[in-house]
Amino acid sequence: MSRPAATKTIVTNRRATFDYELLERFEAGLVLTGSEVKSIRAGNVSLAEAYCAFRGDELFLEQAHVAPYPLAHARNHDPMRPRKLLLHRRELDRLHGAVRKEGLTLVPVRLYVKEGRIKLEIALGRGKKAHDKRQQIKERDARREMQRALRRGE
Repeated sequence: MSRPAATKTIVTNRRATFDYELLERFEAGLVLTGSEVKSIRAGNVSLAEAYCAFRGDELFLEQAHVAPYPLAHARNHDPMRPRKLLLHRRELDRLHGAVRKEGLTLVPVRLYVKEGRIKLEIALGRGKKAHDKRQQIKERDARREMQRALRRGE
């Protein structure tokens, strides 16, 4: 009997679900240095301004900030360096086609540890318009009001 893979979420990009309609999600590995792994496991990472971009036929995570690891000293990493994402070739080809032809965006959604390895969840997203965002805020406020009313016993 095999046990389900335990995952521990390190950081989520909450802005991604607000700015984009997420259509399809993928799991990608990352090429990291030792000091980056230590820093990420300590939670010193931010996906707030991060995005995914193709360079040739390879996919990279850009603008993700991984804080320098204090105990690495001279062997530390550049906090904003591009990090290569590891996906199967057919997945890369499919994503590349979707980005080029359909005008979709690749958005980093969540960074987590799975079976001892650091993984990145990326999603194909379509940018939301301002009116979509306003509608989402209205729906969220209405849900909150309903919850408050239920708690008060109205």
